[in-house]
Amino acid sequence: MSDNKDGSHAQEMQIQMPPEVQRGVYSNQMMVTHTQEEFVLDFILATPPMGVVSSRVLISPTHAKRILAALQENIGNYEKVFGTISQATPAHSSQSSARH
Repeated sequence: MSDNKDGSHAQEMQIQMPPEVQRGVYSNQMMVTHTQEEFVLDFILATPPMGVVSSRVLISPTHAKRILAALQENIGNYEKVFGTISQATPAHSSQSSARH
């Protein structure tokens, strides 16, 4: 636990994961959109000729920044162990450039 500025200890949050969430979902594409107040992350399972959104996550801009930092740190750690991740050539699509 970490100390707060006032010297008290922060209470650790317990997180539960329902069984249906424990399975996870597979995604091989992602579409990101945003408004001033939130980012929308649509995780897509693309199996040509069609793709299906398997999960949608809405987050605040500040949380989006924390996710970006966590991904950068974890990708760096992964590449130290397993080597550089090569960038896949993006699939040609007439859709928005926000699809990844």
